[in-house]
Amino acid sequence: MLQTYIATNGHHTPKDNGNHQAVIRAMTEAMRDAVVIDDQKLKMMLAALLAKGHILLEDVPGIGKTLVAKALAKTIHASFKRVQCTPDLLPGDITGGAIYNQREQRFEFVQGPIFGNIVLVDEINRASPRTQSSLLESMAEGQVTSDGTTHALPNPFFIIATQNPVEMAGTFPLPEAQLDRFIVAMNLGYPTYEEEISILEREEHANPLEGMQAVVHLEDIIALQEAAKAVSVVRPLKEYIVQITTATRTHGDVVIGVSPRGGAALQRCVQALALIHGRTFATPDDIKMAAPAVLAHRLLTRDRRPETAQAVIEQVLAETRVPVE
Repeated sequence: MLQTYIATNGHHTPKDNGNHQAVIRAMTEAMRDAVVIDDQKLKMMLAALLAKGHILLEDVPGIGKTLVAKALAKTIHASFKRVQCTPDLLPGDITGGAIYNQREQRFEFVQGPIFGNIVLVDEINRASPRTQSSLLESMAEGQVTSDGTTHALPNPFFIIATQNPVEMAGTFPLPEAQLDRFIVAMNLGYPTYEEEISILEREEHANPLEGMQAVVHLEDIIALQEAAKAVSVVRPLKEYIVQITTATRTHGDVVIGVSPRGGAALQRCVQALALIHGRTFATPDDIKMAAPAVLAHRLLTRDRRPETAQAVIEQVLAETRVPVE
């Protein structure tokens, strides 16, 4: 049983914490009404959003990756854009580019679908490496540069990418630098017996997304993101994170371990999870919950198998001493 580190350095519940919890509750309830998703994985999706990161959903066809992504977007009064990746997709098809305006006799920048608050990049590994690289600047810096001019992306800006790991024909594996830009990478997994029956019942007479209504506004999401940054991560938990990332670099099955940026990403995700759980301070439970989804895809293992990376993180978590107060 994991013993929980409870910080007692004067933490208190801020007066607007009730508002934050109401917003989170409204989003989770709207999602659960529309789609069948594991509770922990739903929390990780929300944590990626509140940590100002991006998420990669990797699983076999038919699991509901696109459905879940659309459901999350529909809970928010925000601009939603979708990019269907294909091998012939060009960088400008995503970012936009200069178009000549004959009336004004000048070139004007026309925004591509990347200019949305929530952007679904479907089957990202079907896009060529050149097109995949066009996403790096937008994911890392929240901006697009075209013809020497920088264009800021909307705030908030959240990419949900999906990919199918089993098809090889016509796909381009994401390079490590691209994977590192996703704060969370996870699969949804097959539903349980009862969950699959529930899916059939929901889809018997209608599309489960048709009746969805937005329940929160952009201002609510921005406030949650700021509140997540204010969550306290005490020094023993920072040491715990560093011990975990350091252990991945010396593991026998690992060629390249988690970078310091990966450790910072884990801390941001942990802060968001603590807020989702209604706390103003993080605990080791948050780290244990977030680590597999935040760290595994950042490892380069000798056999390059995702299962090995997950096993390494689980082993490191099991062998690293948990701070207890």
